[in-house]
Amino acid sequence: MEARINYFGNALAGKVMKHLNSAGAAVHSALPIATQELVKIRASQINGCGFCTDMHTKDAAAAGEDQQRLNLVAVWREATVFTEAERAALELTEQGTRIADGSDGVSDAAWDNATKHYDEDQLAALISLIAVINAYNRINVINRQPAGGYKPGMFG
Repeated sequence: MEARINYFGNALAGKVMKHLNSAGAAVHSALPIATQELVKIRASQINGCGFCTDMHTKDAAAAGEDQQRLNLVAVWREATVFTEAERAALELTEQGTRIADGSDGVSDAAWDNATKHYDEDQLAALISLIAVINAYNRINVINRQPAGGYKPGMFG
């Protein structure tokens, strides 16, 4: 499988990625790294983005994340290895990623649960992170960016 275009080598795409990367970087200090990676993995799984799923599972592992937790992200509701705060973030991620699937988008119940675990800055970070990873997912899915070749630290 090959990407449709060399998106990572294209000058215009590079400008877009620079801005997305800046937006993504803004949330780093607001949320635990583990939560950030779980959010990115779950959204990427839902969107069928192999490249981002590969990237973020490898980044999480390189940051010390437990392999069992990584293996269970897709079935987090049935897994006992996630904290209540992580579960709230994963629920918000799912509903925020599948906004067309529900008539109300993100439910009040999911939002209220998230507010029990995160302050306003952290909630802003979660909203932003979910939006940014969904943008990355769409770029990669549209371009058919192949998965498997990512190595942690590859992009800086």
